[in-house]
Formats: sequence, structure tokens, C-alpha cells
Amino acid sequence: MKDTKLNYSLNVAARWVVGLVFLFSSFVKGVDPMGTMFKVQDYMSSWQLFGMTFEWAHPLAGFLAVSLICAEFLVGVLLIANAFRVFASWLLALMMAFFTVTTFVDATTNLVNDCGCFGDAVKLTNWQTFWKNIALDVPTVWIVLTRNLRRRRRFERDGIWFVFAIAAMLIFCIYNINHEPVIDFRPWKIGNKMMDMDANESPRSYVTYKSNKTGEQMEFESAKLMDYMSDPAWAEEWEWQSSRVEMPDVKAPGFSMLDLSGEDHAVELVPAPDGLLVVTVHHLADLDEQGIGEINDAVTFASENGMEIVLLTSALAEDLQPWLEEQGLENLEYYFADATAIETIMRGNPGFMYLKDAVVVDKGRKVSELKIEN
Repeated sequence: MKDTKLNYSLNVAARWVVGLVFLFSSFVKGVDPMGTMFKVQDYMSSWQLFGMTFEWAHPLAGFLAVSLICAEFLVGVLLIANAFRVFASWLLALMMAFFTVTTFVDATTNLVNDCGCFGDAVKLTNWQTFWKNIALDVPTVWIVLTRNLRRRRRFERDGIWFVFAIAAMLIFCIYNINHEPVIDFRPWKIGNKMMDMDANESPRSYVTYKSNKTGEQMEFESAKLMDYMSDPAWAEEWEWQSSRVEMPDVKAPGFSMLDLSGEDHAVELVPAPDGLLVVTVHHLADLDEQGIGEINDAVTFASENGMEIVLLTSALAEDLQPWLEEQGLENLEYYFADATAIETIMRGNPGFMYLKDAVVVDKGRKVSELKIEN
């Protein structure tokens, strides 16, 4: 490529455009690396090769998620800093080729209904994501073609940018894995009012599930969902996709708190005029001793302060009830929801959320950290 002022100026513009997109994308995913991990697991469960899924690789999802976030951030930093230009341009090209192919498959098959390329900060349809990648492919090609224009050998300077990018994002991800995201882009963020109640309306909630075998999607009324979930074979085949509530106006559409009979109590409990402490457990089997201790502390705290407390979990009733008895928590009121819906509220397992007048007052991974007005 000829080294002209115009060609180099276009190279600078292309690097800044793509670099800023990659920085934004990596930052909003780095804020919530567990959300990215869940999305990687969605891909592992939904995509198949010769009829075989990749669910066996779920334990690697966390490592892959953090690696992807760090790689995106690294590319963004190197492009804007004009460091390691050949390496950065080829890494960019490989990543964009992977993203473009992946999102095209998503758009045509809808195996995963949201790629999570901008985390929970910006939601795009699969086709919007694909065309976004096509738009980025244009400056990417130019960056690769002009990668050798006005190159300077500045290994020490470039090395500092390289180490900084990896270290900064890795530390950021580790912090957000061990805490709730420093910036919450999810519906259940502190300060959000989750329901606007209208006594004249009769709210009904629905959930949509997809068959892992056929790809078929079906919508179920939440009140009847427990009839299906009680069948282990059904639970293995069908995966939660989305949810909605017809009325009232709910910021987390379709959120449900089902009892043993499948009746939804969300519209009774979430408004919580006297306050409600919600303990969330999205995977009962993953609870460790420290987590169990935190739940016991929450129950003691609620009892001492005359506060209503409920457990919200995705566990099956036949697993939950013996566990509660074993832990001496048989008097703890509990409700059921899909694991993905619970993970949207809290990444921690367990997590603690305090609601009052349908407003998320505070939430965290320890009840002692909550700012509770009672």
C-alpha cells in the first residue's frame, strides 16, 4: 500500500473507530464477566458439531470469557496507541472473522438470541449485530492493508501498552467476578422501581423456552410452568429464553416467583410496602459453606428485625426441601424461578436483595453489606 498522507490518515481514522468500539465492548463485558461467562455457556449448549454439543466445556467458560474480554481490550488499546501494529492488525482480523461468522450463524439460525457483544449495556438483535460486524469489517480490512505504513520499531513503548492492557483488564475482571458489577446495566439495579401497580389490572406472566433438540420455541404461562419443570427429562431438553408480564408494568419482564403449585406471587411480593429481603440462589449445588453461612446470617438478621425474608431459587422442590431441613431452614419461605432470571438479579450465589415499595433499595453478596431501612 502506497504511503501517502491520505492513506495514513484513513489508517488513523480506522484504528480509532474500531479501537473505540473494541474498548467499549470489552469494558461493558468486563464490568460483568460472569454475564459473559453465562453467554459463552449458552453457545456451548446451543451450538453443535456433528450432533455433539459442547456442554462438557462449561467449566472452561469463565476462562474463555475473561480471555475474550482481555483480547478485545488489548486490541482496542493497541490500535489507538498505534502499538505492535502488525500483531494488532492480524489479531483484529482474526477476531472480526470469528465474530462475523458467528453472528451470521446466529442471525440465520437464532440458536442464541443475543450474542452479548455489548453485555447488558446495549441490546442488539442478531441481524443488527451481524450488520454491525460487517460495518466494522470495512475499516478492519483497511487497517490490515495499511499495517506497514510509517512503522516505527518502539518495542519498549509498545510492550508497556501491551502489559498495561492485559493487566488492567484482568484485574478489572477479577474484581467484578468477586463482587457484583461496579456498573449495573441489568434491570434489577439499585434504585429501579420494578413494578407500577394498578389494582384494576390482573397481571399474568409468561416464559419462553427453547428445545435443545429441535430448536422449537414455546411460551408457557408461569402458573403452569411447574407442571413441566417437575419432569427431569423436560428440564434437560428445554432451556429458558425470555419472559414477559402482561400487566403491571414490570422493568424485568416476566419475572416470576412460583410456589409449589405453580402460582406466581411476584406481584404480591415485589411491591413490599414493609420491605422484603430476597435471598437468591441460582444453583443450589454450587453453594459452599461460606454461602450457606451467609444465608443463615440473613435469616437470623430478618428474625431479629421482624423483617419478611424469602428464598428465590431454581432448584427442584425435591432437592430444595431436604436441603432446607438439613440446614435447619425448613421455616424459610421459598419460591422458584428460572436460573437465568435469578442470575439477572444477582451474579453471586447466594445473593441478597432488599426491596421496598417495589424499589431495589440495595443488594450484595452479604446481608451485612446491605443498607436496609426497616
